[in-house]
Amino acid sequence: MNKQRAIEISESPIMENVTYQGTPVYIQHVNENDTARIYPLGQSDQEITVSLESLIENF
Repeated sequence: MNKQRAIEISESPIMENVTYQGTPVYIQHVNENDTARIYPLGQSDQEITVSLESLIENF
């Protein structure tokens, strides 16, 4: 995923359809080093940091 798009999604009040390894996720924060803190929807206690390249926006 493009860094600017990931930032837009993380700042938007509208939930976009983003997945990580096939699992729907919420982007908590985009980091300067092209990674993002994410967690599976409904499981905020399972937050992890992943590469932006591993995130997919599903249209």
